[in-house]
Amino acid sequence: MEAVIDQTVSSEKKVDTRRVLIYLAFAFGIAWLAGLVVYLTGGLANSQELFPGTGITWVALLLPVAYMGAPAIAHVLTRVITKEGWKNVGLRLNFRKGWPYWLMAWFGPAVLTIVGIIVYFLIFPQHYDPELGQVKELLARSEAMTGVKSPITPWTLIIIQVAQAALIAPLINGLFTFGEEFGWRAYLQPKLMSLGPRKAMLWMGLIWGVWHWPLTAQGHNYGLEYAGFPWLGMLSMVWMTFGLGLFLGWMTFRAKSVWPAVIGHAAVNGIAALGLLFTKGEPSTLLGPSPAGWIGGVGFVVVALLIFFSPKAFAEEKPVEAAVA
Repeated sequence: MEAVIDQTVSSEKKVDTRRVLIYLAFAFGIAWLAGLVVYLTGGLANSQELFPGTGITWVALLLPVAYMGAPAIAHVLTRVITKEGWKNVGLRLNFRKGWPYWLMAWFGPAVLTIVGIIVYFLIFPQHYDPELGQVKELLARSEAMTGVKSPITPWTLIIIQVAQAALIAPLINGLFTFGEEFGWRAYLQPKLMSLGPRKAMLWMGLIWGVWHWPLTAQGHNYGLEYAGFPWLGMLSMVWMTFGLGLFLGWMTFRAKSVWPAVIGHAAVNGIAALGLLFTKGEPSTLLGPSPAGWIGGVGFVVVALLIFFSPKAFAEEKPVEAAVA
């Protein structure tokens, strides 16, 4: 049997509430338990070592394996417990028909992140550092450690960072983002599509954002010192997951494969810190310049809104299901 992502949009098909609730119980339960252990062992910033002298901390183990892996684990456990079978897992590449979405996933996040950075510094020019002080400091530290003067200029380093983020990061980071996308986009999204694509995408953004909250409350993405901590950070996280999630969800739907979402998510993680290299002063982390901010993420939100209101964005070529070749 070919693996497919059956994301039929039909008013006659009801949401499989039982499987959705079982899935969410595992996805949230495993992740939030891992988040609690991280909190009790020092939090994200001061995580304790599992065993003294190893250098391996609780967060280094639990964040990529248990927290980010929880949606994928929930996907597998739900199928096993409910005897759903393995027909619609979405792991086939479908590259022949889906290649435009692979390409979009690979390079789109870099473009949209840079758009957000530009918009942020246009609004807050006082935070833009034309002297690239942060980059110079990185080079100075490198020279101090090696004792060798670096031949690399600040702008050369930035170009190298962007190239690595755009070309290599999607592959490396994909090892970790697979855990989330195999759960959210490959399992939960198809289950919610019978609500209609717009409602499904709203629910996906809300669920994915709330799922992050234990990490947000420990400083993930926004730190610990912003006004309105941690509630505004939690709200900002939902804003981010709406924009990014709709982009990833749409590519999954069109490509009939989860892999563009895995790559796109990995690409975002790889380039998210780019704006910090141009920053001086103390900008609000809730606003930007990272794509997690309300302004820094404007590129993703604009694309998400275009998708959300497009009548053809989730139109099916075949009314029942599209095979993944």
